[in-house]
Amino acid sequence: MEIRGTAALVTGAASGLGAATARRFAEAGATVFGLDLDRSIDRIGDDTPAGVTLIPTDVTSADEVQAAVDRIVDSGVPLRIVVNCAGVGWAGRILSKNGPHDLELFRTVITVNLLGTFNVMRLAADAIAKTDPVDDSGQRGVIVNTASVAAFEGQIGQIAYSASKGGVHGMTVPAARDLAQFGIRVNTIAPGIVDTPMLAGVTEDYRRGLEAGVPFPSRLAQPAEYAQLAQMIVEHDYLNGETIRMDGALRMAPR
Repeated sequence: MEIRGTAALVTGAASGLGAATARRFAEAGATVFGLDLDRSIDRIGDDTPAGVTLIPTDVTSADEVQAAVDRIVDSGVPLRIVVNCAGVGWAGRILSKNGPHDLELFRTVITVNLLGTFNVMRLAADAIAKTDPVDDSGQRGVIVNTASVAAFEGQIGQIAYSASKGGVHGMTVPAARDLAQFGIRVNTIAPGIVDTPMLAGVTEDYRRGLEAGVPFPSRLAQPAEYAQLAQMIVEHDYLNGETIRMDGALRMAPR
């Protein structure tokens, strides 16, 4: 898939993985539309990268995502790339000294990470399917979703997060099969420990402990490396229905 001259939709685009991905695709020649919450967009102020338009959107809202997709379609640049990075990572055990896991917390994590990903995927796919094919195979677009290594080795306290990311991984093959007739590929990236704002509050000792647990290279991943992999997936036309771990061979311990 040729990136230049296309429109790319990136969720969670105001920070972390989404910001790095939006920047990379803009630099590769795409017209990038980044979706994020109002408060997240406000935090970055005037630091939006060139070529990126941020649209305040709650990915769990059908109406808001549809409005954002309509705006992208109305831009006149064909929507062909979708990268779902929006997510939350709140922790909690099934049982703790405070009692059973809070049901609303579990529901919120599932809603944002899994339902939000599905919501964007279904509405964006509808728009992509209405574009003209770009090659003899009938390819029209690519969707990249974000799971986590927690989908496979969830740690203590990650019951909600692991369930949500396991769901994203589980959607990959059926989504690729569902959308094959429209020429849309679907793949998923499962990152390990990435140096995003979610880790901004940890101590240096804790950070070094995280790095030591990664076999090689023994460091945290960078958001730019996620963006690099997302670009590779888009450009590799035969890659479809796959979940790719980006984790330095990390296999998460129980805690």
